Amino acid sequence: MNTQRRAGFTLIELIVVTVLGSLVVASALQILIINQRTYTAQSARIQGQQANRAALDILTNELREISGAGGDIVTMTSDSVGIRSMRKFGLTCSVKESVDQAKDRELDQAKDRELDVTSPPLLTVIKVGDWYEVGDSVLIFADNVTDIASDDAWISGRVTAVDTTKTCASVDAQELTFGSQSSVFAADSVRNGASVRGYTYYTYGTFTFMGETYLGRADTAGTMVPVVGPLKAINGLQFAYLDSLAAVTNTAANVRLIQVTLRSGGSGVLNSVGNEVSDSVTATIYMRN
Repeated sequence: MNTQRRAGFTLIELIVVTVLGSLVVASALQILIINQRTYTAQSARIQGQQANRAALDILTNELREISGAGGDIVTMTSDSVGIRSMRKFGLTCSVKESVDQAKDRELDQAKDRELDVTSPPLLTVIKVGDWYEVGDSVLIFADNVTDIASDDAWISGRVTAVDTTKTCASVDAQELTFGSQSSVFAADSVRNGASVRGYTYYTYGTFTFMGETYLGRADTAGTMVPVVGPLKAINGLQFAYLDSLAAVTNTAANVRLIQVTLRSGGSGVLNSVGNEVSDSVTATIYMRN
């Protein structure tokens, strides 16, 4: 009687194949997990870099427009800075002193300015950007002798009335009234073409929003709003104030450069050694002086 022999896998062979297959699947899965972690960490690092750069752009645009010698730094600490931030700009095309101010100078010696007096003092300003409004604080550039820089000054004033029906050579302008402020224009000569800068006070520092630390900006009422982030909760934002020789100074009037350090964080993503993914950037900002 003929019998047919059937071929098949032994139990040992099945076990070996199963083990080898499990090792292949585990290796592939481990590679996928590592790739996913690497991608997540890289994405978190890129987001942190973008947050740092955005925050640095904002601070650079603000700080390079201020002057320590001009009194634009109000408060300065290692993690916040209070500044007089410029928000509006105009060019003077007509200057009228008050009657009392005119008595203190010889009108026939006034150069390239309108020989006119009024009370209170008035400025007609060419519209560049937004209109000035009642209550705006402004700085007016004054230049007594045009060939000498040492007598140049920025005179502060507060607008008490505006007239937006004026023009200067067919260009939209507005006339600014400064009420009874006798100091306006008295310290120096404001000439046609002088800059008029409107400003407000802001403080930049760290601010906690929805459990994360952000670069924030506070107004004079103390209301803080998040600007960009998240940053590291500790040392996420640091300032260093330097004088003209790049030496650290604690005197606001002597500050010529501000060094800013930003450190991103708060993503909760860990790198290969178990630390939170973060990034940092340091820049030195040259101020207007």
